[in-house]
Amino acid sequence: MKPVPAGISFPIITFSLRPLCEGSLDLKELLQLTDEKLTQRYIVKEIQKIYVSQGVAIHDKHVEVICRQMFSRFRIKDPGDSLFSTSEIIERAKFLEENAGLRKEKKKPCKGVPILLGISRVALTTDSFLSAASFQETSRVLIRAAIVGKEDKLRGLKENVIIGKLIPAGTGF
Repeated sequence: MKPVPAGISFPIITFSLRPLCEGSLDLKELLQLTDEKLTQRYIVKEIQKIYVSQGVAIHDKHVEVICRQMFSRFRIKDPGDSLFSTSEIIERAKFLEENAGLRKEKKKPCKGVPILLGISRVALTTDSFLSAASFQETSRVLIRAAIVGKEDKLRGLKENVIIGKLIPAGTGF
């Protein structure tokens, strides 16, 4: 890396969240205008304001866990050489794993954008139809899974508890 010649400077661009009016910001609009990290910080700050106003102290990490789940999905913009379809909503881990495999094979990776989903919607978009069905909209989730011919890999705690199988945690699995 070459040193920066004298007299040359690099501007540092920062964003400040100062709303022009009172009330909450539109989170999806905030995500489009800024980035994921700034939007997450805003969500944590707003949730903490509510708890503090009630005299309850909660460590940020607890709110951040929920916030992380809200940003755990990607919307596919360009499927590239993957098997995904445009506008499909997939889990972040699946997106990153697929792109790593495509790059390894020197194929065109898919392009996607992180999206913000409410926590209920996140629970319904999980790969496990058993987990989704146990949460809300049971009939709709099970009918859709049957029509598509989905197979549940039983990787999570919830779906293993539902069928009475040993959970995949600790030394027992």
